[in-house]
Amino acid sequence: MKFSANLGFLWTDRPLPEAVRAAKAAGFDAVECHWPYDVPARDLRAALQETGLPMLGLNTRRGDVAAGENGLAALPGRETEARAAIDEGLAYGAEIGAANLHVMAGFAQGEDAEAAFRANLSYACARAAERSMTILIEPLNRYDAPGYFLSTTGQAKALIQDIAAPNLRLMFDCYHVQLMEGDLSHRLADLLPLIGHIQFASVPDRGAPDHGEVNYDHVFGVIAELGWNSPLGAEYKPGPDTDKSLGWLARQRRSTTPVA
Repeated sequence: MKFSANLGFLWTDRPLPEAVRAAKAAGFDAVECHWPYDVPARDLRAALQETGLPMLGLNTRRGDVAAGENGLAALPGRETEARAAIDEGLAYGAEIGAANLHVMAGFAQGEDAEAAFRANLSYACARAAERSMTILIEPLNRYDAPGYFLSTTGQAKALIQDIAAPNLRLMFDCYHVQLMEGDLSHRLADLLPLIGHIQFASVPDRGAPDHGEVNYDHVFGVIAELGWNSPLGAEYKPGPDTDKSLGWLARQRRSTTPVA
């Protein structure tokens, strides 16, 4: 099993290029991030090239964070801003070699929001195809993100199937899905053809995957049996010292190391 360090949560006490180097030293196979835009792309690209770690993805900007915004793509009347954020994310992602861009929907509901989201996703997929990148959408749970437009895998599945762009995929975050729907093993199997990336964290505290109500030894085994071989995203809150939270990673490495 391969793992990716989500640098939106891990090693946030360091500049992003240094966090990439920390992920390499810890034994991760890849990295991903949230909003790297304040870091010059050349600096991040240099750290990626130095470590040999692939960058799996990044998010579009959230909008006016001070006003509580969490994405723009499903906000009616904000199409110009949403598409500017998509263009920015794709350009930055291409410069650092990112495979995926997560287009954030934002807080909105109703038919107008769905129409805006569909139109912006179609735009994003067309622009991403020019750069051989994939667009991801991610359902967020109603406890952490009440009012977010996309909250269930069923809603995401319908959008992906209706838009029918070959580079539109589901970001399956086990933490969010467990809180909203549960039944992770069957949902992973059912949705596998639509999944572009998988993330995880403990439930309900979003900590390291070594406690809580989800048995990740089992879940990781299910994912392996399904034939998934891309790195799984460790998107959890590690506490004050990321390195001290990585016992789970060492155990996973020991459990998958062949005996001589």
